[in-house]
Amino acid sequence: MTGTSALVLFSGGQDSTTCLAWALSRFDRVETVGFDYGQRHRVELDARPALLAAIKAMRWKGTLGSDCVLPIDLFRAIGGTALTDDVAIAMAADGLPTTFVPARNLIFLNAAAALGYRRGISDLVGGMCETDFSGYPDCRDETIQATAKALSLGLARETRIHTPLMWIDKAATWKLAEDLGGKALVDLIIGGTVTCYNGDLTPHDWGRGCGTCPSCDLRAKGYDGYRAA
Repeated sequence: MTGTSALVLFSGGQDSTTCLAWALSRFDRVETVGFDYGQRHRVELDARPALLAAIKAMRWKGTLGSDCVLPIDLFRAIGGTALTDDVAIAMAADGLPTTFVPARNLIFLNAAAALGYRRGISDLVGGMCETDFSGYPDCRDETIQATAKALSLGLARETRIHTPLMWIDKAATWKLAEDLGGKALVDLIIGGTVTCYNGDLTPHDWGRGCGTCPSCDLRAKGYDGYRAA
């Protein structure tokens, strides 16, 4: 893509860091946005500045521009999820894990689109994935594309949502990071990102985390698959 800009939904985790590298490989200018939504694992927000500085120092097709963190406190007010409340991580009666935050991605995408509108950016990039997504309905491709259509109508201009991880598993996500940024990016993801639901920073060969929550388990198994390939 030439003469284009993108806005990446950047949490400070493995998936969004890989998506940021993907965007920098395809767009001329890339900006980032994070969300402070009262998450218990908000240590991920603390990881973002160092990650952005390290990525900016790498060589990419595009240029890494400004970053913004938007406060969205309604999820804590609504409550009922293990990511904002003192709730055990388990399967709920509705068949979804208690880590599901209802409509989180929909609200994130709407907020990002509003920011992009002010910045003159119509391309959003997110780490939503239908392969390793714990059953979250707001991670499905159909949901994301419907959101893009609604945003295009509501903003009276086309809004495109790119999801480079949508159809790949965690092992392939590790491989994508290697393809995009080599060992340097893989090492940065291992040592610098936070993807743990508990916000634990204990180091492992696959990254930092508690090692027992579903997010850590998925990441560790994906890393093993990546190394074995």
